[in-house]
Amino acid sequence: GWCPLSPAGAQTTQLLVEPPWVPAVLWDRVTLPCQGSGTAGATTWYKDGQRWGQEVRDKFVVTTSGTYTCDRPGSGCSPPVTVVLEWLVLQVPARTLLEGDTVTLRCRS
Repeated sequence: GWCPLSPAGAQTTQLLVEPPWVPAVLWDRVTLPCQGSGTAGATTWYKDGQRWGQEVRDKFVVTTSGTYTCDRPGSGCSPPVTVVLEWLVLQVPARTLLEGDTVTLRCRS
């Protein structure tokens, strides 16, 4: 099934990226930590919109490319994170960027 919407539309679950660059590339051995303000409990993981399994762990090690979301009890689903398998990728830091910020870009191949 699909990742359910968080209560009252308040999206408090965050899916981070380690290493912290986007787009995330599969050959970086990407880990996705899921952070939520809800109750402790198993994290439900979704890949490409389909339920991918339930893990007690709140970190997921990516082994296949796709779009991932996580659902934490009480705080709902995270925004999606996409992990790509590309030969050449231009990456930006995985954080909110504002106009005027100095940004380091990474060209990876």
